[in-house]
Parts: sequence; C-alpha cells; structure tokens
Amino acid sequence: MSTTLRAEWTKARTMTSTGWLLLGTVVLTVTVSALAAGAVSCPSGHCGDDPAKISLTGIYLGQALIAIMAVLAVSGEYSTGMIRVTLTAMPGRITVLAAKAAVTAVLALAVGTVAVGICLLAGRLILPGNGISPAHGYPPISVSDGAVLRAGFGSILYLALIALLSLGVGTAVRDSAVAIGIVLGLLYLFPIISAAAGPSDMERHLQQIGPMTAGLAIQSVTGLHALPIGPWAGLGVLAIWAAAALLTGGLLLRFRDA
Repeated sequence: MSTTLRAEWTKARTMTSTGWLLLGTVVLTVTVSALAAGAVSCPSGHCGDDPAKISLTGIYLGQALIAIMAVLAVSGEYSTGMIRVTLTAMPGRITVLAAKAAVTAVLALAVGTVAVGICLLAGRLILPGNGISPAHGYPPISVSDGAVLRAGFGSILYLALIALLSLGVGTAVRDSAVAIGIVLGLLYLFPIISAAAGPSDMERHLQQIGPMTAGLAIQSVTGLHALPIGPWAGLGVLAIWAAAALLTGGLLLRFRDA
C-alpha cells in the first residue's frame, strides 16, 4: 500500500492542473466569502444573520474546483491511457482507488484548512464593521466558540467528502466532462429543485437528502432549530453519498476492463 500511495502522491503533485485547482479553490473561496461579508449590513443589530455561515459562503463555489480536481485525479488517467500502465504496475485495483482516495482527501483537507481559516479570519475582521458583532447580539467568530469550531472543522470535512464523492463518480464514469457534469448537477441542482418546490414537506425532504444542502448544514451556528437537518446528521448524509460513489466506482473498476 505504501508504494501505491507514493505513486499516487507523485502523480498528484506533478499534475499541473492539481496545483492550479487547489490554489484556485483557496482564492475563490476566500474572495467570495470576503465579498459576502462585506455585502452584509445590519447597523441596528439583531437581523438574524449567522456570522460564521456568512464567513464561509465561499465554500459554495470553492467546492466546484475541489470536485474537478478529484474527478481529474482518475479520469485524467483514462483520457491519456495511463490507467493501463497504473493497473499493470499495481494490479490491486481497489488498492489503487484507496490510495487515490487517501491522497485526494489529504489534499482537500489541507486546502480546506487554509481556505476556511482565512475565511473565518476575514469574517472576524469585516463583519463587525457592518454591524454583525457581539455588541449587536451576534456570537463572535472565534474557534474558542464550540459552534464556530464545529462550523469551520465541519466545512473542512465537507470539502474532503466532496472530493471523495467526485473521485467515486470519476472512477465510475471515466469521462472527465460527464463526471464533472454529474457531480456539479448533484451539488447545485438539489437546491434549485427544492426552491422550485416551494415551502412544503417536499422542499424539506430534498434539502435533507441533497449532498450540498444537507452537508452545508454543518456551517450553521444560529437558528439550528429551523434547519431541515441537523449539522452532523447533514454531514453524515454527504458521507453516505461519498461512500456510495466510491463503492460504485470501486466495483466498476474491479470488474470491468480498463
């Protein structure tokens, strides 16, 4: 397994797209989060905003680049034919997928830690100037606050699970464009469909099972009683999506020709 891990790590760090996509994830996530924090205004206080969630807004878009990076980690080998070399050198197909999953998850965790840390810091600095501050009844953005720590740590785990979900889809589908389309559809179509359903039990159920709508419940610090699903339960739903995608991808990788 160690040899396979080293091989997959070498592939990941030598692919030009990996570095640019990871850098783009940090830049996009932080930029969107900072813009969101700067756009919010509540001079009188008590507007019902969630400071931590506002500070982490950029995850909505940054996750798309993480997803693309994870898909390309496997589909890129199919497009170049390199997968045949990989499976010849390392015949244990499930071991290869496990190594890819480990490397992809570590990269997502590392980048997520940087992006989330900067986003929370930006929110801490920007939001008080717009009235979102403890003086106006809002909880401070500090990792010493258990709820904020959960939102930040959960967001990092969220990005890692999105990477694993995307890797599983990429392994199952093989084609980069199709796999990326499927993953982005899973992430962004559920909110659109649930919004189209209007206020109803159907809307709530769609939000409870959608990988993004359920998973991002982990970011909420205030108004937890109004969420369609609890923070950790929502992250658990995303974990089930990721596990199902990896299981499907692993079975197809194991039993079909490269």
